[in-house]
Amino acid sequence: MKCIRPFAAALVAGLAIFFLGAMSATSAAAATSAVTVTGVNMRAGPGTGYPAVVTLPANVPLTVYGCTADTSWCDSSWGGQRGWVAASYVQVIYRGNPVVVTPAIIPAIGLGVVAFNQAYWHTHYAGRPWYGQWNRYYGGASRSVAAGCNGHGCGAASVTRGPYGGGRAAVGGCNDRRCGGAVATRGPRGNVVVRHGSIPRR
Repeated sequence: MKCIRPFAAALVAGLAIFFLGAMSATSAAAATSAVTVTGVNMRAGPGTGYPAVVTLPANVPLTVYGCTADTSWCDSSWGGQRGWVAASYVQVIYRGNPVVVTPAIIPAIGLGVVAFNQAYWHTHYAGRPWYGQWNRYYGGASRSVAAGCNGHGCGAASVTRGPYGGGRAAVGGCNDRRCGGAVATRGPRGNVVVRHGSIPRR
């Protein structure tokens, strides 16, 4: 027992130092100062299809927490508001000077890739008029593509897309007796549900 206690104490102390160091590094790299280039909308997601949270004036200071993988939108805050600003309208402060946000400058200033998901939506937009419309803004309804009918059969397919252009397709098929179709829809948590159906051939 006497040997175990010092080991356990050392282990706990080591883990505490590790986690404190990790948290400090994360905090240091989590945000950077920036400024708007012109008047621009801060949006509830990384795209112009998302609702505007607030319209930012030109030359106002922002805090930027990170950007999308393609560096087109940055997760930012201003005046107690949190949302996404198009990177082309943001200049980050690097070595005391404002510079345009580019993929090359992101690692130099310690910014990382920020994910946009339903947890972000819940954290920052509860109580907003559009809060309950996550599914509409995130993916919306599926888009169907009819395959039509010919001598070999008939059917239909659909695809649903997420905010970054990724998607999932569902395809129907036919046999001698039935014609089938399929639809893919994106649920409120970002999950995709695929449904199949068929009708008798005539």
